[in-house]
Amino acid sequence: MNLEVDLLFSDTTSTYFERDEEDEDGLRRYGHAKDHRPDLPQIVIGLAVTKEGIPVTCWVMPGNTSDMKTVEMVKNDLLGWKLSRCVWVMDRGMNSENNRLVLQRAGGHYIIGEKLRDDQEVHKKVLAKRGRYLKIRENLQIKEVVVGSGERRRRFILVHNPDEARRDKATREKILARIETSLAELGDQRGRIHKKNVCELLAHRTMGRYLRQLKDGSIKIDRGKIKHEAHLDGKYILSTSDDTLSPEDVALGYKQLLEVERAFRTLKTTLDLRPVYHRKDQRIEAHVFLCFLALLLVRIAERGTGLTWERIRTVMERLHRIEFFSKDGRVLQTTEPTPEQLNIFKSLNIHPPKRIQGIQCTPEIHRHTTKKQA
Repeated sequence: MNLEVDLLFSDTTSTYFERDEEDEDGLRRYGHAKDHRPDLPQIVIGLAVTKEGIPVTCWVMPGNTSDMKTVEMVKNDLLGWKLSRCVWVMDRGMNSENNRLVLQRAGGHYIIGEKLRDDQEVHKKVLAKRGRYLKIRENLQIKEVVVGSGERRRRFILVHNPDEARRDKATREKILARIETSLAELGDQRGRIHKKNVCELLAHRTMGRYLRQLKDGSIKIDRGKIKHEAHLDGKYILSTSDDTLSPEDVALGYKQLLEVERAFRTLKTTLDLRPVYHRKDQRIEAHVFLCFLALLLVRIAERGTGLTWERIRTVMERLHRIEFFSKDGRVLQTTEPTPEQLNIFKSLNIHPPKRIQGIQCTPEIHRHTTKKQA
């Protein structure tokens, strides 16, 4: 298909089974559920796509496989491709020092997201870098930062999205309003009666990050944390090992990682990847692979026509085969293709179906015709 595979985007997802027991020696295992079904065993699915969104390969792994462990397997599986140049684009869930080294083996390179809130010293240096942002797209600004020298040298791209920053600020203000309401409801926090409620607030997934506990056991809003979070609004950090890529290419390349997420959505919704009802590993792998092949056809159709799959399906579903009956026999005939349907056929180099699909005569007509020919 003349695909450019110098830039490959890779990510993982999971899908669950309608069974509540795992297979300790197989693929069905309990793990981190991205489908929010921790009560069911699952498998982990890896996918690599090109920058045009065409899937090139997929992997099926046990459900307890972590994202960190998938990188080396994915890289080794593609060694046989003998790619002259390959830049891997991966999400921050794949980021570790060991994974970065794996991706650089045999001349490979990476563009990978960084965990912004892990308090690494190198990330603090990137965020503290002074200088203006370069606007490359609407709502997309970048700043290149190089930290260290020699073998310790690392190249980062600090990305800022003003629209996302406004959304982050609005979300934080709503959370703070909820916190203030909850604190007002607590009243005097020094009494034992409120101890459980205080702990629940501190442990809350979103509200807890903006709270701190005083020596007397009471809690209050951490203004320093609010200021720190405001500094991160609309920002994310990328790192790359390829010095030949411009900062703009790095930022736009990572933004294309959304193609993998779009592919996962298509697999799980349009193509009915989940739930999986199979038990044997070979059938599980076959189920995923068939969905992968269907996804490949979907993307090829979208690429060839310039239309979304939803539009292609809506248009082509109007083409029907009709069965006509009469005393003389039966005729199978398709409806006349519309101009839009003909354009889709032409774009995909597919011949439209024949109008007459089949003719069957009644026995009397058939005998009469045969006798006359004789």
